[in-house]
Amino acid sequence: MSSISAPAATTGISTDTSRLKSKDNLDKAGKQFEAVFTGMMLKSMRQAKLADPLFDSKAIDTFTDMQDGLVAKAMAEHTPLGIGKAMTDFLSKSQSDINPAATDPSP
Repeated sequence: MSSISAPAATTGISTDTSRLKSKDNLDKAGKQFEAVFTGMMLKSMRQAKLADPLFDSKAIDTFTDMQDGLVAKAMAEHTPLGIGKAMTDFLSKSQSDINPAATDPSP
């Protein structure tokens, strides 16, 4: 018999929130979220196509997608927009509301 509850087994979504207790994990998740968000923003901007490209090929599209991914990651690490920090702050606040002893340093 499995110890996994029925909703988690059918949806594949874990209900384990113990990883939220670590500030490092929250910060890492915030940076990753920021990179994904920035990447989606860059992709949307590229799809606007304000002008026809001089050279158009699948290889150039692939290279541009890879380049945008690296730019998004660099932007998230060095000049973040702040959405990752907002998400991190929200998650840490909601975690402390649920478990006040997790953030209380006193014994």
